[in-house]
Amino acid sequence: MESKTKNLIIILGPTGVGKTSTAVKLAKKLNGEIINCDSMQVYKNFDIGTDKIPLENRENIPHHLLDVVSPATQFTAADFARLALETANAILKRKKLPLIVGGTGLYLKALIDGLFPGGGSDPPLRQKLEREANKKGLDALREKLKEVDPVYYQKIGEKDKVRIIRALEVFYSTQKPLSKQFLNTKSYVKDFNIIRIGLKLERKELYRRIEERVDIMFERGIAREVQELLQKGVDENSPPFRALGYKYVLKLLKKEIPLEEAIAMTKRDTRHYAKRQMTWFRKMEGIKWFSPHDFSSILEYAENSLN
Repeated sequence: MESKTKNLIIILGPTGVGKTSTAVKLAKKLNGEIINCDSMQVYKNFDIGTDKIPLENRENIPHHLLDVVSPATQFTAADFARLALETANAILKRKKLPLIVGGTGLYLKALIDGLFPGGGSDPPLRQKLEREANKKGLDALREKLKEVDPVYYQKIGEKDKVRIIRALEVFYSTQKPLSKQFLNTKSYVKDFNIIRIGLKLERKELYRRIEERVDIMFERGIAREVQELLQKGVDENSPPFRALGYKYVLKLLKKEIPLEEAIAMTKRDTRHYAKRQMTWFRKMEGIKWFSPHDFSSILEYAENSLN
């Protein structure tokens, strides 16, 4: 088997675990550049609530895919995979090492495993299926899915209305089951030597870090940031306002909840999110896990894994 000469390091883990500072240290040691893989840090002007690394902490390491889209844009996993690949190749051309850093599991999965080639979009058909679900119940649609695509039927939850309808929409408009479509997926990085480094902490320490981080966000002025964004005309329904830090600040500014509640709810939701991230990452293959405190082992592992 040929050796894959293009190296790519991926640093992943739950929110608050210390991915960013580890990545900066690693990039300095290995002559690397960093590609952001956080679905909210791609948005311009959403800085405090997304915990974007300030310029002064970047230690002259180039950071890519930060602040690349306007808040009105829906940035997708497919957008990320395409741009991350372009950026990684450009970094390699400069004889540097690309490091992808972030906790958005869906983006990493899209990049590593690929996305299905697409097609099969038929809005009128989707609306018809929606109406049918409301009228006859979701079970009726599940039975149809069982007939046309038993493989995919087994894989998705009973109540997953979005995926059930999407699978039927694809089948009826392409005459090919979604499970077969997925066989055509191509990894964006199949010719790379991928080094997956996972960071994890004891739950107690991780939760303490998360709570500290939320306190700092409010001290740094997340409420002021949100006010300024709204004054600039950013719609409160735009994608980045769905990020963990912002949801309760919007409620706070509307005087729907007091400050203490906004902070407590943000902490709670962030803890839950970290738990979901770990569940997601445990399903991914080939990750070597480290404590962020053990930088020498991380560096040694990265150096030994490079081609």
